[in-house]
Parts: sequence; structure tokens; C-alpha cells
Amino acid sequence: MPRIGTTLALVPAVALLLSGCVPNTTTASDGAAAIDVAIDDTSCVVSATTATSGTVTFTLTNSGTDVNEFEILAEDQLRIVGEKENITPGQTATLVQQLQPGTYYTACKFQLVGDPIGLTEFTVTGDTIAEADNQEALDEAAMLYLSYVQSQVSELVDATTAFVDAYIAGEDDTARSLYSATRVYYERIEPTAEQFGDLDPKIDYRKPGADAEGLEWTGFHRIEADLWLEQAHENYPNADITALTTDERTEVGNQLLADITELSDKVNAADFSLTITDITNGAIGLLDEVAAPDGKLSGEEDEFSHTDLSDFYANVEGSKVAYGTVRDIALSKGDEGEELVTELDEQFDAMLTMLSEYGSYEDGFVSYDTVSQDERNALGAQLNALSEPLSTLAHVVLELPAAE
Repeated sequence: MPRIGTTLALVPAVALLLSGCVPNTTTASDGAAAIDVAIDDTSCVVSATTATSGTVTFTLTNSGTDVNEFEILAEDQLRIVGEKENITPGQTATLVQQLQPGTYYTACKFQLVGDPIGLTEFTVTGDTIAEADNQEALDEAAMLYLSYVQSQVSELVDATTAFVDAYIAGEDDTARSLYSATRVYYERIEPTAEQFGDLDPKIDYRKPGADAEGLEWTGFHRIEADLWLEQAHENYPNADITALTTDERTEVGNQLLADITELSDKVNAADFSLTITDITNGAIGLLDEVAAPDGKLSGEEDEFSHTDLSDFYANVEGSKVAYGTVRDIALSKGDEGEELVTELDEQFDAMLTMLSEYGSYEDGFVSYDTVSQDERNALGAQLNALSEPLSTLAHVVLELPAAE
């Protein structure tokens, strides 16, 4: 049985501010399907926590002091199902959302950033409803996935700031505890970052990759080597990897933060968008990140800290969010779509359950160098069982001819 330990003190991937969360079990009127949402700086209270599947209207009133945002999250509390941004003080706005049966969560974001406020479970009952216009569904899925990416990058900027501050200050124990927790936000959306030329190499290249391309070694893994210096010397005995001075730490740390900030600027630019193929290819791309010869499965991604399992989990989690964004579209594609959704639901659950045997974000994952080769082979087998059907997702969603 794999060991669940506290080798790494990780902060939760999604820290939730529950202030203002008022338990509510009332049901929206079946006739009106209308729900009021009272919003202020510290609370987000829905007038009902259940509704019947179909079109649901949320009437949002902001009585706070600054702009706010209302979100409907999927059961994983990561994927954004619907949102209304820029609700100004004193404004009443409306969000009309078509919801399938299932478990969701409602929440607000004060000033459009930070952790969800007033997170409340929201249940939709009734029958599955047919998707409306396919292109409309595709456009909405792309928009919602972009919102998810932007949200993750916002969290990444905040987490990187705290990580870099501790590192530059020489607070090594704190920096080590924040290392993998910070990377979670990046690992969930890495295929998007890879669209921006040299940003991913600057942020996430390992030493062999940087050396092979003649690049300066910067980013997360350069800092990782400095924080786990003894392991770095063991891995690269002939390399000149010396402890960085305070000035050098400041340079490397500030460069990482600048690169992450540039990533944030790019994904929030008015002309940036993502397509359905970006989403479906990204879903399988995240699993490829795990399976690559120098990736998490082999233990070479976080080769000094051995925190690969946290990255592994985040890659799978991000892949599941991408899949979840187009899941209902796939489900509407007849028998082929229904069979694919059934298979992917099962394989994602099996993969995350297997990874959970090794720990969690909250309690920490075991050091990957303690995971035996047989255990790694089992993880790889489950990864393959998931990757195979996921590779057909784009063909089903976009009704493309099957790959030869």
C-alpha cells in the first residue's frame, strides 16, 4: 500500500473563504427558475440552493464597496460553468445559465481576484436537457475555459509572489513548503503557457533542456536546485551548481515573477482567445506532460525536490477540467459520445483515486523517490487507460473523421 505522508507541507490548491456562506436548502420555483444572489465584499448568498435542470436565472445585487464577480463552479470547484463579471457597487445584474443535473457550487470574487467567497453547494435535479445550437455551445465552452485559465494564472501570480519573497529572504524552509503548491496552478494550464514562445522554457525548463538549447537556466527548477542543493550536486556531479548569493537569488526570483506576470498579461489580453481544439488538445497534452520520458512519471520533472506527485495530480486535474468543459457537448453526440463520456468519467476517477493513495495537496504527497518502480508502472498503466480514450475527444466533439 502506498504511503500517505507529510513530506511536503502544501497549501490547498483552492483555498476557500467561507465568510458569508449562509446554509440554505430552499428550492427555486419550478415555474420561474429564478434565484436572487445578495453580494457584498465578504459574502455571496443565494436565495436557493437547488433548481430544476434547464434555464436558471440568477439576479445578482452588489451592495458592496467595489466591483465583484459571480461564478457557478462545477463539482470539482475548479471548472467555471457560468460567470458574470464586473458587477459594480449598487448594480443589479442578471446571469441566465442552462444547467444540467448535477452538483455545482456558487461563489463570488471580490474585485474579480483571489479565493472564492461564500462558496455554497448548489444542486440541480431533473432530466438531462439537449444542447441548443452546437456552435453556441462550442463558443461558450471556449469562453468558460479561458476564464478558468485566467483564474488559475491569477492564483499563480499570487502564489509565485509569496514563494519568491520567501526565497529571496533566505527563508528556505518556507520556500520549500511553497514550491510544489505554487507549481500546481502552472501545471493545471501548462499547454496554454506553451503557446507563448519562450515563456515556458524560461519558467519551467529543467537543466538538460536549457543546456541542450543553449538557454540560461532560470525559473522554477533553477530555484529548486538551489533549495535542494545537495540533491542537485548528486544528480549533476560534474556541473557547476553552486549556492546562489542573495543578489543572485534576487535576480532569479524576480525573473521568475516577471515571466509569470508576463504570462498573466498575455492570457488576459483582449485579443487572446482559446479554441475548442486548444481545449481538447490541451487535455491530452497535460497527460503527455506526465508520460514524457523526462516527465513526472519517470521522476525527472522535480528531480531535486521529488515533488513530482503534486505536479502529476495537477496535470490530471487540469486535464479533467478541460474535458469537463466540453463533456456535455460530447454527450450530445449520440451513442459514440455517450460511450466516450462514460469511459472518461470512469478513467479520470480511477486515475485521481490512485494518485490520492499517495497523499493530497492539504496533507502533502510522499516523496516520489520512495515510490517503487512497480508502483510507477501501475500509475503509468492507469495513465495509458485514460490517455487512449481522451485522445479521441476532439474527434467526437467536433465530429471529425477518426484518425487513421
